Amino acid sequence: MLLLVDLDGVVYRGAAPVPGVADVLAACAAVGDSVVYVTNNSMHYRADYVTRLSAMGAPVTPDRVVSSARATALYLAGLDGVRRVLVVGAGGLERECRDVGLDVVTAAHAASLHAREGLNGWDAAGAPDAVVVGLDPQFTYQKLTVAVDCVRHGARFIATNRDPVYPTERGTRPGAGSIVAAVEAGAEIVPVSIGKPAPLLLEMAARAAGIPVGDAVMIGDGIATDLAAAVAIGIPCIIMLTGVSSRADVDALPAERRPVAVAVDAAALAAALETLRPAAIRSAAIRPAPIRPPAV
Repeated sequence: MLLLVDLDGVVYRGAAPVPGVADVLAACAAVGDSVVYVTNNSMHYRADYVTRLSAMGAPVTPDRVVSSARATALYLAGLDGVRRVLVVGAGGLERECRDVGLDVVTAAHAASLHAREGLNGWDAAGAPDAVVVGLDPQFTYQKLTVAVDCVRHGARFIATNRDPVYPTERGTRPGAGSIVAAVEAGAEIVPVSIGKPAPLLLEMAARAAGIPVGDAVMIGDGIATDLAAAVAIGIPCIIMLTGVSSRADVDALPAERRPVAVAVDAAALAAALETLRPAAIRSAAIRPAPIRPPAV
């Protein structure tokens, strides 16, 4: 099986591992399952995840970590006519874009030129072919102005994800979606969104494994992200109650939108995977209406 595994709320919660989950994934890999990690977090580089997951005992290699930053970079690299990109985001997003051969101009650099030399955002950014927006803890009004100018001048507008908030150990903070919404409001253009619940992240993760996405099982904790992405593609999803969702949240869903299994811990996850393993995985999938690909 191809297992598409969310990270925060499934493999770990903040700095702490979810007990037993890394061992379950290692056991799955040992019997031939392909494990690919998928996360909407766009701030970190793949190597950061490899170090952390390896320390927990989870099976991982750099090519099996597909964050929204990595998927966005791969998506841009596949577009005709996209070479130079303005990146509004953290260092991980910048590095992923450079890794696929894109010419990156940072929003911080362009905003500095805009303020110091009085250039409009388009000229300050060097006429980019695309604007990529992720979570930027150093976001400013000047960065917003540069990004809006570029989108208004015709640069493609790509969002790593649209999560309005994200959890931290100090409480909820504005997510990438809050910054995306500001650029969208100023430019009056709707972006292509890569991360969950859009299907592109999962599709690119399956491509990284060389396995059709229709043969995958999604393991996540978010109903609005993980489950919704699985529904969009038509694959089964196991919802873990170790993160943001509760049993009541799942029970409130209409029957046709529910996950194939709910797991309260690692043991329940292992049991759910074992139930799926001998069956034709597609027969257990939630089958949605056809989803039109996003316009670029």
